[in-house]
Amino acid sequence: MLELVPEGSLMARLRASCAADWEAYVCHPFVQGLADGSLPEACFRHYLAQDYVFLMHFARAYALAAYKSEDLTEMRQAAATLHELANGEMALHISYCAGWGLSEADLAVLPEDPANMAYTRFVLERGLSGDLLDLLVALAPCVVGYAEIARRLTADPATNLSDDNLYKQWIEAYAGDDYQELARNAVVQLDRVAAKRIGAAPQESGRWPSLAKTFDRATRLEIGFWEMGLAPAAQQT
Repeated sequence: MLELVPEGSLMARLRASCAADWEAYVCHPFVQGLADGSLPEACFRHYLAQDYVFLMHFARAYALAAYKSEDLTEMRQAAATLHELANGEMALHISYCAGWGLSEADLAVLPEDPANMAYTRFVLERGLSGDLLDLLVALAPCVVGYAEIARRLTADPATNLSDDNLYKQWIEAYAGDDYQELARNAVVQLDRVAAKRIGAAPQESGRWPSLAKTFDRATRLEIGFWEMGLAPAAQQT
């Protein structure tokens, strides 16, 4: 499998800047429950429904990325991702949710969980108040993180990838070639956008503390999203 995050890339530097939070995110109990199939179905169904709402805002973030672009290459990249989200990923997500008893009509009227709202509005705010680099850094924990999680799970012999695991399809989707390529492209795009705005040595830029803070905040909001997913189990205890 091709390398996801090259050493020295901006993504690698950002990930290292909040290593403890990153590990808490990619190795969260929710993720472990996906790996061994022990996650309660109610938790996964709640997560899936909220993820539909999240993807809607995610698509809006890439529309904002197109607006924040400074050249045609950046605009095309943002537009391509928006197209894939709106016309590909959303359709797949709706289809997948249907298999879990969640209709498109149900998803369309779903109340937004506060954890979902906190995360998505943070990402959009970083894009609105900052530039394209700020926005992409805020998006990176989700885009690249899911790819890393899936790679870790498929590489771990303890992960249950048999048909007995209800979450096998989720793992395989994010470990698949299409999503892995999307995440690798996001890593490359992050480097390209950063080089144009702050040069080839991001940690020497005056913007580095702000970028690292944004990345860490988004990572911790991802942890909050997993915690949101576990809420139905907590309510039953």
